[in-house]
Amino acid sequence: MQRFKDPDARLDYSVDWTAWLGADTIETSSWAAAPAGLTVEADLHTPQVTTVWVSGGTVGSNYSLTNHITTADGRTDDRTITLLVRNL
Repeated sequence: MQRFKDPDARLDYSVDWTAWLGADTIETSSWAAAPAGLTVEADLHTPQVTTVWVSGGTVGSNYSLTNHITTADGRTDDRTITLLVRNL
């Protein structure tokens, strides 16, 4: 999924894992941004939803925000959000 971000904005982005999890829950969550230039400021999660706060970025650049989770049952998976940074 692609979303837009202003380079001066500090925003949150979330992934709702509820349908994929079923009765399972999220134990750990981590986020990575690539390429360099976007700053991951905070990583939060509930038993079903993960959230990341990001800032920065260069106008005209695309960034990937990848969320990696491990569940209580030991399953692991990733979801990626694509951010296009532009002046909004």
